Amino acid sequence: MESVYEAAGGADAMMRLAAAWHERVMADEIVSHAFHGGVRPDHTERLAAYWGEALGGPPVYTESYGSEASVQRRHAGNGEHDEMNHRAIDCFDAALADAGIDDERVRSVMHDYFAWTTFNTMYRHNSEDIDDGQAVTRWSWDGRQDAAES
Repeated sequence: MESVYEAAGGADAMMRLAAAWHERVMADEIVSHAFHGGVRPDHTERLAAYWGEALGGPPVYTESYGSEASVQRRHAGNGEHDEMNHRAIDCFDAALADAGIDDERVRSVMHDYFAWTTFNTMYRHNSEDIDDGQAVTRWSWDGRQDAAES
């Protein structure tokens, strides 16, 4: 069966999505606060690689940029920010259209992934409980692939 990554359009689609999402969040008065310290010059590429790996693509993120633990540590300790999370999800949903990802099933699965990771993986209150050995959470047509193991 084709992965969500493949059905979305592969690496090119992930790059378009990451660029569209980043443009939207930077224009949002609430979500842009998360980037007040600036972003790395390769942020879009890193984000595209991370989403691609999570959605069934090749392990470009972990082979080239870092680990799941490093992603979680970068986002940990920022306190509650539910409004920002919801707005980031809205930006993601709009960016799916901007990126030309039109298949409703693909969009629905990708929305579910992004909403889950926004409120779980990227929402740690502290970095002490982050496992250094964890892999990027993989998401398939049926949701989180390792859900039964956690």
